[in-house]
Amino acid sequence: MTAVKDYTVHIDSKKRITLRGALYQYYNVREYDNGCIILEPRELTVPDGISARTLEDMDRAISNFKKGEVSPVVDLSDF
Repeated sequence: MTAVKDYTVHIDSKKRITLRGALYQYYNVREYDNGCIILEPRELTVPDGISARTLEDMDRAISNFKKGEVSPVVDLSDF
């Protein structure tokens, strides 16, 4: 694997470093005993994923619908 960028950084008084021209806003950081630091870009949302809680809510809604436990009809004629 070849390096795309190679430059020296220093830690400021708040123990931060600055990444020049970073392509992502968030990174996962792994620091090892030997001093190596691995940065992996992260997306904060999971595309095409539905949480278990949302699936449970959907199952409950369909169960209520089949039992006839539904809210009154909403009038959308004004829209």
